[in-house]
Parts: sequence; C-alpha cells; structure tokens
Amino acid sequence: MSARMLQGKLCAVAAAAVFTSGAQAQLDELLLIDLSVPNQITIMATSGLSAATISGGDTTGVYMENFYQAAGGALNETLVSGNLTNVGSPSDNSPDLFRAGSGSDTGLNIWSWSPDVTVTFTAGTQAFSGSGTWTLEADDYADMLNNNPVGNLYFPADDAGDLSTATLIGTYRVIPAPGAATLLGLGLGLGAVRRRR
Repeated sequence: MSARMLQGKLCAVAAAAVFTSGAQAQLDELLLIDLSVPNQITIMATSGLSAATISGGDTTGVYMENFYQAAGGALNETLVSGNLTNVGSPSDNSPDLFRAGSGSDTGLNIWSWSPDVTVTFTAGTQAFSGSGTWTLEADDYADMLNNNPVGNLYFPADDAGDLSTATLIGTYRVIPAPGAATLLGLGLGLGAVRRRR
C-alpha cells in the first residue's frame, strides 16, 4: 500500500471518528432523574426524540449506562406511583427498576412499564412520556447520590452484558440532590460573608 493510500485511509478513519463523536453529541436527553427528595428517586420523561428505531420487550427495558460511579448490590425499591412508558405504548402504571447486583456493572435499568409484549422507539419521535417515583432504602439512596450526572440510554438492555446487542437511543441527566445544592449555596453564602468583612 502506498503512503498516499495509507494517508487517505487514515483521514477517512479520522473523519468517521469525528462524525461519530459529533453524532453522539447530538443525542437528545430523554430522561431526567430527580434525587432531590431523600430516599426517593423520580424519573421523568422529556420531549427528547429517540435517536434510533428499535423494538424489543419492556421485560428487558432501558439501561442507563454508568449511572453509578461504582458497582454495588441489588436495589431495594418500592413504586409510589408511575405512568412512565415509551411513546406509542400504553402504561400499565407499574414501571420497575433493576440494578445488577454482581460484577462490575454500574448501570440502572427501567423495565415493565407497558402491557404491550413488544414496545418500539422510533427515530425522530418523542421517546418517553410520564414519570415514575420510587422510595429507596437509605443505603440505596446513598449509592444513587454517588452517580454520574449524565450518560447514555440503551434499549433493549437490562445490564452491561446486553450492551453489545442494544441500541443507543439517547441520554439521561441527573438533577442534583439537595445535599449538593445546599453545599453549593452554603459555599456561595460563606464566600459572600467573607467578601463583606
């Protein structure tokens, strides 16, 4: 292979990498995760559009990649209320959460939201509607506070082992918990007091 051909192939690979990273930067935010109430998580749909068309079972569900900063045990949660579902499928008012309790898995899964056997996300169409709220045991809530504030959403996937066959449909974002907001406010307040003196 000539140097010119090799250089052309390297340029093509570099251009593809830039395009891919640019495409990922354009992914819509599909879910907001609110941890502002102690020992509780609320997951809310946004008007974000799915990045892909993909069908699968809600018994597998949607996977929030790297939600936690570290792997941990199984999740103990109780649904308070919820009509979270994918757009195009009715809600059965029973969305559920799952955390793989072994290995190095750092994701969080949402599943069982519709009576439909197969659910579909459609590219360019709003992905989710509704919301769900669960109460958590104190240790599970503490684990959730140690989160990655943004990440990718894959479907269908219930744990990291499914990512090789799942499709990236968008992103999620965690709303800061009150502890983080309180500490930030306290820090700003102390800074203001110091400037006055």
